[in-house]
Amino acid sequence: MTVARQEGVGRLVVVGIGLIGGSLALGLKAASGCREVIGVARRVEICEQAVALGIADRAVTDVREVLPELEAGDVIFVSVPTLTVEAIFAQLKDQLPAGVTVTDGASVKGSVIAAARKVWGEVPEFLVPGHPIAGSEQSGVTAARDDLYIAHRIILTPAESTGAAHLGRIDAMWRAVGAEVLTMPVAEHDEVLAATSHLPHVIAYGLVDTLAHDAENENIFRYAAGGFRDFTRIASSDPVMWRDIMLANRDAILKSIDLYTSNLEALRGAIASGDSEHLMGVFTRAKAARDHFTKMLAKKAYTETMEVKDVTFVAHPGGAVNGELRVPGDKSMSHRSIMLGSLAEGVTEVEGFLEGEDALATLQAFRDMGVVIEGPHNGRVTIHGVGMNGLQAPPGPLYVGNSGTSMRLLAGLLAGQQFDVTLTGDESLSKRPMNRVANPLREMGAVVETGEGGRPPLKIRGGKTLKGIDYALPMASAQVKSCVLLAGLYAEGDTSTTEPAPTRDHTERMLAGFGYDVRRDGARASVTGGGTLTACHIDVPADISSATFFMVAASIAPGSDVLLEHVGINPTRDGAINILRAMGADITLQNQREVGGEPVADIRVRYAPLKGIRIPEDQVPLAIDEFPAIFVAAACAEGETVLTGAEELRVKESDRIQAMADGLKVLGINAEPTPDGIVIQGRGGQGSAEIFAGGEVDSLGDHRIAMSFAVAALRAGAEIRILHCANVATSFPNFAELAGRAGMKLTVS
Repeated sequence: MTVARQEGVGRLVVVGIGLIGGSLALGLKAASGCREVIGVARRVEICEQAVALGIADRAVTDVREVLPELEAGDVIFVSVPTLTVEAIFAQLKDQLPAGVTVTDGASVKGSVIAAARKVWGEVPEFLVPGHPIAGSEQSGVTAARDDLYIAHRIILTPAESTGAAHLGRIDAMWRAVGAEVLTMPVAEHDEVLAATSHLPHVIAYGLVDTLAHDAENENIFRYAAGGFRDFTRIASSDPVMWRDIMLANRDAILKSIDLYTSNLEALRGAIASGDSEHLMGVFTRAKAARDHFTKMLAKKAYTETMEVKDVTFVAHPGGAVNGELRVPGDKSMSHRSIMLGSLAEGVTEVEGFLEGEDALATLQAFRDMGVVIEGPHNGRVTIHGVGMNGLQAPPGPLYVGNSGTSMRLLAGLLAGQQFDVTLTGDESLSKRPMNRVANPLREMGAVVETGEGGRPPLKIRGGKTLKGIDYALPMASAQVKSCVLLAGLYAEGDTSTTEPAPTRDHTERMLAGFGYDVRRDGARASVTGGGTLTACHIDVPADISSATFFMVAASIAPGSDVLLEHVGINPTRDGAINILRAMGADITLQNQREVGGEPVADIRVRYAPLKGIRIPEDQVPLAIDEFPAIFVAAACAEGETVLTGAEELRVKESDRIQAMADGLKVLGINAEPTPDGIVIQGRGGQGSAEIFAGGEVDSLGDHRIAMSFAVAALRAGAEIRILHCANVATSFPNFAELAGRAGMKLTVS
């Protein structure tokens, strides 16, 4: 429904001028959001208090006394117990002037709609049902305050018949007092509130009532810890209001109570039997859900308004990078360690896990499918595997944020499960192509539905029999290859992939590490379905993609000498090293070794003048994620750098070719994008320390673009402001801190 914009309300009539209605009145007065407040209360003394406290300009004991003087633009706010709303509506019937808007603050919207239909025979266009999610342990008119609704949510539940102008007036009224206004369907509101508000009140009242009957209750309440007091404080709320809520929202509340009772009984059984793993599963899932509460609540009232903090990097010019640094763990391996560890028999221990948003999204997805996962704590994760067929249907869609790796690899694993599942992501991920994995999965017999244009969400139907295929990848993509191979674990017969150019092989290596037979012959990899995975220990090396930012930084900034410790140098990932060396970078690998089947080294990089090159196409898949940083190196090189064969860069978190070309041009670099690459005219060798001009660039929410332009400031003549950098947390959560320690001049705002 379209919300018509409104400037404010005329008169505000508050029927039931207690905490909720009184606080709205005070807030509107403070914001000059109405010209008069009229209070309505049954008792004369309450009316007198409201006027004496400055909450109401005048007050009456019957709303019908003021109806004749109301006019279009005025608002009546019905703030009475849920089961009393119908009686107030009956008083308004046949006497309400045209153009007056009626709204309410009841906690159960189904009963309000039912009351409206009973009184008027329909839901009138002037009625805007609403629910302010705010309150206090105190109640009554004396508890009212003008800041109660600041930064609190107000849920409006308009009917199809609600008029746009009336909805707009109420929307503006709540925003005027500092509230965040949401809209949602009535039934969904009542179901959400039953679980998130009404059930907790049932538990709190029940717990306090139970303990109040205990012979030792005096000591129980005297010595209760802060957690008990904090939780049970909601039992101090108005009993009449909560009695009405329980009766009005009976069915939804009973559904929530039944689910809670079932889970509580299972928890009791685990305690009685000493089932440590069940207890750990409950507690780890609950802790993770609470720690990521706004992300984990699946209902629209919360997820649609979850705002990503708008982060801006201000990169100040000059400096050099020096010292010994350990960048975060490899993101690709962190994803796969959770996936395979969850499907393994036994307990898998992981060290070096990347605690970034993308990898955490994968971890949470498997928790939602019943896997007990402890941590992460300082990069350590313990995964209690459930076996190849032990995953459970999640309670709702699996939300993977910005992680394309999570979505594409999970699609392969989930195609072989017995349950239906939907994979969703954030706005950026929802624009990325998914038919590249959906099509081969369909060839294997999976039923995969995509959104418009082959984009997310992905809906995967369970219970399908998969058959192995021999799949030639149309593009070099480790995600597509991995998706098909992981689906092959559940397929009848052999599943093979053949790639047109080498891509990262972490999936093949890690499958072998878990004891699964993987056959590799050049560009071809094959698995046979029906095998098992055995738990193991995984040491995740530092991510070469993250290390690349400091490799480029040291290569372009005179006086730099940096040692990057314990970096994975998998030969399918070392393209950045090869390309930078070809440009003249001074890079040496020290202490080369193998950890858990992955080659690792300490990488020392010292400043050296760079020259432009034509980047070999066979190196493109080996450096596909590192090109934004390499483009910065190319701008600092002497001569022209040409990249071809990199169409994949246009369908990453952003169109990285266009985004980098646009940003480089802002900073004074001649960078011309091509359909499959870019041509950059380097400004090195011109006798100036300043390669880049200052300016403002937009990272488009792409973490690698944001970090690349931060590195560029080392050779800039003025500060570079980089917009929309919040997603740096997806792969490198401590980038700003580590960059500062190394010598870069970066501030975050």
